[in-house]
Order: sequence, then C-alpha cells, then structure tokens
Amino acid sequence: MGNWMIVPVVLPAVMAALTVLAVRHDLILQRVFSAFTVVALLAVSIALVFHAAHTGPEMYSLGNWPTPFGIVLVLDRLSAMMVLLTSILAVIVWFYSSREWDKRGKHFHALFQFQLMGVNGAFLTGDFFNLFVFFEVLLIASYGLMLHGAGENRLKAGMQYIVVNLTGSSLFLIGVGLIYAVTGTLNMADLALKVPLVGDADIALLKAGALILFLVFCIKAAMVPMHFWLPGTYANAPAPVAALFAIMTKVGAYSILRLYSLAFGGSAGDLSWLVAPYLLPAAIVTLVVGMVGVLAARQLTRMVAFAVVGSMGTLMISVSLFTPDSVAAGLYYMLHSTFAGAALFLIADLVISRRGQFGGSLNSAPAIRDSGLIAALFFMGAIAMASLPPLSGFLGKLQILSAAQNSPYAVWIWVTILGTSFLNIIGFGRAGSVLFWKSSAIEGEIQTAPDQTFPRQTVIAAGMMLAMLVALTVFAGPVTGYLHETSAELFDTTDYIRAVMGPDTPVAEITTVAPFAQ
Repeated sequence: MGNWMIVPVVLPAVMAALTVLAVRHDLILQRVFSAFTVVALLAVSIALVFHAAHTGPEMYSLGNWPTPFGIVLVLDRLSAMMVLLTSILAVIVWFYSSREWDKRGKHFHALFQFQLMGVNGAFLTGDFFNLFVFFEVLLIASYGLMLHGAGENRLKAGMQYIVVNLTGSSLFLIGVGLIYAVTGTLNMADLALKVPLVGDADIALLKAGALILFLVFCIKAAMVPMHFWLPGTYANAPAPVAALFAIMTKVGAYSILRLYSLAFGGSAGDLSWLVAPYLLPAAIVTLVVGMVGVLAARQLTRMVAFAVVGSMGTLMISVSLFTPDSVAAGLYYMLHSTFAGAALFLIADLVISRRGQFGGSLNSAPAIRDSGLIAALFFMGAIAMASLPPLSGFLGKLQILSAAQNSPYAVWIWVTILGTSFLNIIGFGRAGSVLFWKSSAIEGEIQTAPDQTFPRQTVIAAGMMLAMLVALTVFAGPVTGYLHETSAELFDTTDYIRAVMGPDTPVAEITTVAPFAQ
C-alpha cells in the first residue's frame, strides 16, 4: 500500500498533461478528466490515512536510489492527513467551478491539476530541495489560476503575488544552499541526524540558513510582516481559486511544523526549537492584524481574506508552543479554518453574483433574490470563522486555549485570542446586517442578468464546505484522537528517521522540554 503514496503526485501531473495535449478544445472532456482525478485522489488519500495510522512512517524512493541521495516521498500521519484535506477541498472546488467558472478562461482544469500536484508533492516530499521544486510547481499553477478570467484588479493583484513569491523562491534557494554547505544534505531525515553534530564554527551559518527558510515559510503562511500579499490576491481571485488557495497558506504552516520539529526540534542540541521565540510574537501580531482588517474591510471578499490571515495567526500561536497538546489543537483548528475560509469565499461569490451593480461592497442595497437561503449560508460561515458554538472552530479554540494554559505567555495568548474573536464577531455581524437585514428595508431593484437562475450547484458546493465543519464537530472525538497520535509522531522523530535512513539508524536523544519552559 505504501507505493500508492506516489499517486497524489503522479496522477494529477499525468492528467494535466493529457488535458492540455488531448482535450484542450473540449470543455466537457476536460471536466470528465478532472472529475476522475479528484475522485480518485480522494479515494487514494482516504486509504493512505488509514495506512499511515496503522503502519507508521513509510518511505517511497523514486528510481530506487539509496537515501539520502535520491528523491524520496515519506508518508506519515501528518502528510496523509494534509493530502486528504487537499483532496476533499479539490472535489468541492471542481464541483463549484464546473458550473460556470471554468468557461471564463483557457486551461483551468490543467492548471487545477498542476496545482494539486504541487500541493500534494509539498506535503509528501522528504527532501528540502524537492520541497522547493513542488513550491514552484504549485506557484506557477497558482499564477495562471489567479489570472483566470482576466480583469484589471486581478492582474494587479496577480503581479504583486508573483513578485512576492518569486522573492520568496530566491530566499528559499539561499537558505537551502547555506544548510547544504554546512551539513552536506537536504534530506529531512538525514538533516535531523546531522544538525546535532555541527561544530561550533558552523552553527551560525546553519542558523542563518534555517532562519531564512523560516522567513520563506512565513511568506507562504501569510505571517506578519509578510502577509500583505494575501488580502489583495485572495480578494481578487476567482471564487473557486480563492477557495482552493485556502490550502496554500497551510503549506507554509506545514513546512514550519515539519522542519522545526524534525531537524530543529528536540534532538537538535543548541538549535533545538530554533524559531519558537520568533514564531509566537509574529503569530500574535498576525492574528491582531487579520481581525482588525476584518473590522475595517469595506469589501466582502477582502473581509474574508483578512479573516484567513487572522486564522493563520491563531493556528501559528498553537504551533509556536511546540508541545504535543498545542500542536494537536493547532492541527484541529487548521482543518476547521481551511474549510471555513473556503466556504466563505464561495458564499461571498454567491452574494456578489446576486447583488449586481452593488457587488461585494458592504453598503446597503435593495434585497437580493433568494436572500433567505443565502443569508443562512452566510450566517453559518460567519459562525464558523468567528469560532462560535456549535461548530468546530469553537472546539478548536478551546483546545488551543487549554494547551496554552501552562505557557508563560498564557495571559497574552488568552487575551489575544478572545479579544480578536470579539472583533471577528463584530466584523461579520456588521457585514451580515448590511447585506441582509438593512437591505430588506430598501426599495429598488438590483440589475442582474435577465437569465439568471437559482444557483443550485453553487449553493450545494458551499453547503458541502459547511457540511465538513459539521462533520468535524460530530466526529471531534476520533479526529482529535488521530491528531494527538499525529502530534506524538511529530515529536518522537525516531520512526520517521528510521523509515527513511534504515531501521538500525542511531537517533540522537530527544528532549521533551517545551521551548518556552527552558
């Protein structure tokens, strides 16, 4: 079964190429090819999650080259879960986009498949140079998806997105170059073995490389001060693309968690928990900036984009504590925030399409058609993003607050999370009031397309996203159990290292002391 871990990378790559070469002039066949891919990916990813849960970390060596010289993919609980999250998101995005959005530009489905290849590859790779390669694949595909359908605002936001991420890619190469110069390897497991052995003369250079990579991953995760690209990019992206991009910031979060728990975690000697002192304040500021942006936004999509920034702050606060409980809580919140953000982008597009000339501006306008159903969807999405009961966000934040109670910074964390949650409630409450309640009292008519019909497929897709939040709530017990096992596997890196380097590989002693308790 372990050999199937290559499918989430190879299948979308092959289907993307076939779509461009064989069916680029037939939209129906493109949809069929794309549908087959996302459904197959979902089935394989479910099987991989069960496999990882029962067998532990497992490696696939491409070309059968010996480690650490060859390209390796590594399946463990975390990577399997992230591939499954991507696959679920991909199925819903395909369903949403196949109604209309894929008609607005060329090669949507091919770019969509390349995007999935890059994201899945980033989650599964066991080598930092190949992580760079997969970053570039997903970024190139995202450039095309971002500009899908054209438009002046989209082009401007896309150019900013390209410049920022190309800068990040340059820094990535510098960072991995420094690490390779000191350790002679970029294989993640091999790096975990060699970091503790680095001499005092080279520690400064290794630390510089690791911190440069941290900056790169912060760009990908939209952490302050590198967050400025996200609001404009996500707000102007096509709705299904923005929903798919909800997983993009999680690639940055995953990379931080993977590198700084494996290679610079408890067994890294003087460099143990290297980024913890920097990550916590950056996460707190990111959360505050995101929720203030929600309060200040005057466009619906920008408000949702700032909410995504804020949710990354909440996630990274939990990760920054680097304890098994805090990481497990952060992973649960990550699942929640991905679906909540994606759902709100789809719901925002639904609202904008019904408001005609008023678009997504948060100003009063005449009532829209089907306002009751759309208001209900918006209300559920707002509850989810504000982390109010009974949906999974409330459970996620409770877990984060509980995990933080023994931290020296517990007061700061509690005040920030609870205070910004209040700002989030005010922001979304104001938006809902303007869009639905106040609008019902205004006379007039919204100018929409005369043949505009009830968007059944759009509503179903948004409902599917919200249904995933309900499922996270209903099955919170088994999901949390899986995540605690995942967190334990991250902190005890022995199985991961031996799965890649060999079962008899000696592993350095692991300290279990939390970074902020040292």
